[in-house]
Amino acid sequence: MSSNSALETGDAVPLAQRHPTALLLMAASGFAGLGYQVVWTQQCALWLGHEAAAVLAVVTAFFGGLAVGALALGTRIERSREARCWYAGCELLIAAWGLLLIKTMPLLSNWLLAITGAAPTPLWQWSVAFGGTFLMLLPATVAMGATLPAMERITVAALVSWRSLAPLYASNTVGAVLGVLATAFWLLPAYGLTHTAGVCVALNLLCAITALALFPRHVEIARSPSTAPAAAHSSAALARLACTGLLGIGYEVLVVRVLSQVAENTVYTFALLLAVYLIGTALGAAVYRLLDHSAPRQLNDRLLSALSMSCLIGTACLFAAEFVRAQALHVFGASMTAALAAEALLAVLAFGPATVVMGALFSHQSAWANASGVCFGRALGVNTAGAAAAPLLFGVLGFPALGAKFALLAVAVGYLILISRAAWLTPHVWLPAALVAALAFGAPPLAFIEVPAGGHVVSYQEGVMAAVSVVEDSEGVARLRIDNRQQEGSSASLRVDARQALLPILLHPAPRHALFLGLGTGVTAAAAAEDQDLQVDVVELLPEVIEASRHFTAAFDHGVPNPRLRLITADARRYVRSSAQTYDVIVSDNFHPARSGSGSLYTVEHFDAVRGRLAAGGLFCQWLPLHQLDLETLRSIVQSFLASFPGARAILASNSLETPVIGLIGRVGPGGFDVEQLRARLREAALPISPAEFGIEDEFALLGSFFAGPESLARFAGQVPANTDDHPLVAYRAPRITYAPDSQPRDRLLALLAEVEVAPLEVIAQSADETLPHRLAAYWQARNRFVQAGRAVKPSADVRAMLAQVREPLMSVLRVSPDFRPAYDPLLQMAAALAQTDGSAARALLGELSAVQPARGEAAALLHELEQATP
Repeated sequence: MSSNSALETGDAVPLAQRHPTALLLMAASGFAGLGYQVVWTQQCALWLGHEAAAVLAVVTAFFGGLAVGALALGTRIERSREARCWYAGCELLIAAWGLLLIKTMPLLSNWLLAITGAAPTPLWQWSVAFGGTFLMLLPATVAMGATLPAMERITVAALVSWRSLAPLYASNTVGAVLGVLATAFWLLPAYGLTHTAGVCVALNLLCAITALALFPRHVEIARSPSTAPAAAHSSAALARLACTGLLGIGYEVLVVRVLSQVAENTVYTFALLLAVYLIGTALGAAVYRLLDHSAPRQLNDRLLSALSMSCLIGTACLFAAEFVRAQALHVFGASMTAALAAEALLAVLAFGPATVVMGALFSHQSAWANASGVCFGRALGVNTAGAAAAPLLFGVLGFPALGAKFALLAVAVGYLILISRAAWLTPHVWLPAALVAALAFGAPPLAFIEVPAGGHVVSYQEGVMAAVSVVEDSEGVARLRIDNRQQEGSSASLRVDARQALLPILLHPAPRHALFLGLGTGVTAAAAAEDQDLQVDVVELLPEVIEASRHFTAAFDHGVPNPRLRLITADARRYVRSSAQTYDVIVSDNFHPARSGSGSLYTVEHFDAVRGRLAAGGLFCQWLPLHQLDLETLRSIVQSFLASFPGARAILASNSLETPVIGLIGRVGPGGFDVEQLRARLREAALPISPAEFGIEDEFALLGSFFAGPESLARFAGQVPANTDDHPLVAYRAPRITYAPDSQPRDRLLALLAEVEVAPLEVIAQSADETLPHRLAAYWQARNRFVQAGRAVKPSADVRAMLAQVREPLMSVLRVSPDFRPAYDPLLQMAAALAQTDGSAARALLGELSAVQPARGEAAALLHELEQATP
């Protein structure tokens, strides 16, 4: 009998039953481990922010802790007779630390946030993010890293010289898959972060109790193989494990980054990608047991060659990702389930073959290393240490420097380099090497840019976190896109984008310092910075967006940077919490609520932090993209806003039905707006372009943008729970309408306007003008009719056809409110166009327009001009 055995010395569980029990425990432990990872990553992002340094630091810290645990404890566990106690102790430590973090995470986060500061250098932010997270999670992650080696010691049942982690690794990974999916699709949406962490704590306790109750107390001390291996053999085995860990996670990082340009980038997207990756590795570990282990070196070479080829096939599939997704949606239909199935299909094509081979390769290399005298804990630790370095090497350095295609090819080449020299001249190497060359020289860059017919790409940048492009169509309209999926604005929306700055800053009587959260095309912030008396700070997460915005802001700065506009590259939420600066006006961009990470900008805690940054009398405007929101998600956001700003009101950015944007207005100070102050503000605003050019001609145009008061908003929100840091409802609800829209944006806007209302005294302070409340109420009524009338209008190039549709609806609007200019201007423009072909019809329209709104002189002046020109 071989001396490399670990015999049970108690009879708590018969030998035949020990393995199934161990597999179940490893599955439960894997479920808890990935559950913790999801929870802790989200919790850390709340204080770290979403900058690349912060996001990748959390991943590195988590892997680093696992590596420390396996390396530091693996050898001691291998030499101990108390394997059951080691395993149970690790599970109990994880549970205890998980429970402690539930209570202390907020305090630790605030402390680390203060150390980071508002404007840290990338090196300092990375250092604090990695060091703080590493130490904060270290006891738990160290224990997690030791559970697999401890369970392996418990379950060694046969006296053989070739031990394998494959069954336990596969079971642990299957549990991790279930943990990812259950956490993303059930636990977090239903119960939130704290309760999900509580479930994980309970699973750890269950694993510890079960192990103590069912497994034998002692096992025989493991002894080395009969012949001591050479140190060179051990070093080579560890080097192989480190390199494959690095390349495996590197491939995952790169593929996820590429698919972010095709998939919807929601919390569900990343859960599916991770689940498919884990399923593949678990399947590979299971398949490994069926392979011939008699020639370890040859099997290692064949697996490396197969893995290189699989990565190349996955890379090749990425070039067709958009086509595959479109075809899948065509086959599956229009639903959220179908959209998620399409994303899962993309993940299977990119990850499937490669991850299966990865699972088999790790199982083989760990067993081969053990045969060379390396304990399983050390093998696992070295492999995990390599994985910990991958996010930095491939995500931060490799992807931006090489581009997606060449970074992925580098992974495939890396596997080929690991093949033994004796096999370099065999077809195992020739075939993948040839495919590398074919893709390197024959395939286009792996970038996804939707270019309309007759259009062209103005600029394209691949950053650490996203690809940012500016594309111009045949009519000269430029659009800014992030990862080709999310449109951040266009040159055609300049008027509306500028209004999103002017409305809030004109509502403040005398702003001197404003903060804009999110840059987009830069038009909104640039319009605000045109005010000679206003200093504007802008916080933007992606440096590539800042670079691309210069293409759009030329309409304001003509290519010369505005000294009153300061651009800050930082996470908006982290900046608000850590900055000591106060602002008169804060304007938050209409962040896409379904995109991963954006939901944290709509929480009660974030709105509270914004309130803390407002000076006395300050005003906060949170813009919301109703074209990307369903009403139920909007109710949760409104509920959250009201928790921080009980007197909140709602405004419309414009009267658009296709891309409606609404704003929530919160103030620090008295409720109603002083109309005389607003008139003076409009009259004296130090703007080179009059607000009238953007549709803000007078106080009625300014106040007329309101459509809901605080009481109405409270009724609208009803009993819907607020979106909080602990229960991030928006992140999990908003994707529904992104994946499968159940209504048109115009329908949602009209439904919202029908459900809410605003009273004049909820918006304006007492005024000596007794007619003002009546005129303002009439303006809102006219506005709602105008928006309703637009629903039935079908655009037409024929002015007569268009006039036939809108003439009576617009005239009826003008009869309600002579102050409502948006109904007056289109009729005036159509009359001018009609005068070119039918003077009598034009004069009739102008006469009617003058009669309905005698206070406005444009129609009468044009009518007089036409009559003078008529012979």
